[in-house]
Amino acid sequence: MGLTLDSTNSTSAQMLSKRGFENVESLDIPWRFAPGGNNKYDKKTNPDGVVIFGNAENGLMKSELDEFVEEKVKIPPAAFTYVFSTAGGPRFPIAMASHINEWFNPVTPVLPSHILTGAGLTAVHEMLALSIGDPGDGLLVSRPIYGRFELDFGNTAGFKIVYAEMKSTNPFEEDVVGRYKEAYENAKKSGVKVTALLIVNPNNPLGRCYPRETLKSIMTFCEERQIHMISDEVYALSVYDTTEKDLPKFTSVLSIDSKDVIDPQRLHVLYGMSKDFASAGLRIGCIITQNDLLRKAMFANIRFHNPSGMSIAIGTRILEDKDFVRNFIALSRKRISEQRAYTTSVLEKGGVSFAKGGNAGFFVYIDLSPWLPKEISAQGKEREYALAQYLLDRGVGVHPCEEHFEKAGHFRLVYTMERDVLEVGLTRLVDALAELNKTR
Repeated sequence: MGLTLDSTNSTSAQMLSKRGFENVESLDIPWRFAPGGNNKYDKKTNPDGVVIFGNAENGLMKSELDEFVEEKVKIPPAAFTYVFSTAGGPRFPIAMASHINEWFNPVTPVLPSHILTGAGLTAVHEMLALSIGDPGDGLLVSRPIYGRFELDFGNTAGFKIVYAEMKSTNPFEEDVVGRYKEAYENAKKSGVKVTALLIVNPNNPLGRCYPRETLKSIMTFCEERQIHMISDEVYALSVYDTTEKDLPKFTSVLSIDSKDVIDPQRLHVLYGMSKDFASAGLRIGCIITQNDLLRKAMFANIRFHNPSGMSIAIGTRILEDKDFVRNFIALSRKRISEQRAYTTSVLEKGGVSFAKGGNAGFFVYIDLSPWLPKEISAQGKEREYALAQYLLDRGVGVHPCEEHFEKAGHFRLVYTMERDVLEVGLTRLVDALAELNKTR
């Protein structure tokens, strides 16, 4: 039986701190979690369930992972000890450093000592936030962006997300720095001290890679303002070919000679196993930084965020098998590209527009604003909630207001699921929108 807490009840009020009740109340925020998780579609066991488009997982490589672990991974006795996996343990950082040096083309070779590993990037975000800012400080980002940063950097550390309004500015062009400057100054006037700027490259949810010159301009801005630059590169190798030509390929900030651009002590890269290796369940995330003091500050909280020995054993074995990694990445890219091509063709036939220029990640950013209910005159959030509920009632799970875009009606649609499930979900989506068209 679950326990219901009522903050207005004096007995309940004695059970939790003010912070505890704030945590409880945060779970009741509308659409806090991706919809449909407790009613997931399954062709055999739950055909009327929800096809979930809100979770960014790569479900296209399960069999390859299962086969590799079955044949190549042996959990050593040491994996059952503390030291094997504390902050990644002694062996995993060596494998990860080698991987980064091979695939990210860093100007300065990454050393194992530059890497601190936690139980997923969410844990790393929290440790990082606790180390570079105080409660009420600001983290500068552009719109749209992955929506969970508010929780990762805010729940414990108390960071405020400062959103740079893009207006008509392309966030991938160099003049985006003007928008960052504007947001920085506005935050300063309101009493918020911005201590870091965060980008996701390749971008989530737009699936685009930042050009080298734009990265350099952002790095220069961070150095001028004496703030940290954090580059979340968790989708680095999930970049693939599309029918659109001349799209930028992935460029890591590590591959840019930062001399005379930014102090390397301010530059930090986030990476992990969840996306490129389709292994979200391993919960392995890393920060790569030359800032020894920052790593030491984060290490002070690592006892709360250590990965498991089993996860580290599997992750290490994967990274050490370079032939497997090359073949896995190539096959994953091929399958993601095919899924994207299929998805965009269905959307185009169904009259659904989406952000162009994407060649990375597991998603397209779709524009459902033409179907927002006109009878609701409230703010965009309420209209998005209503449309999301309409779709959820028809077995389509999309997450409203999650990417904090300036324009209402845009949703991230993840397509890296089994093709038969994707077909069902897209058919339901297009049919539901067509049904709405009849009522107008």
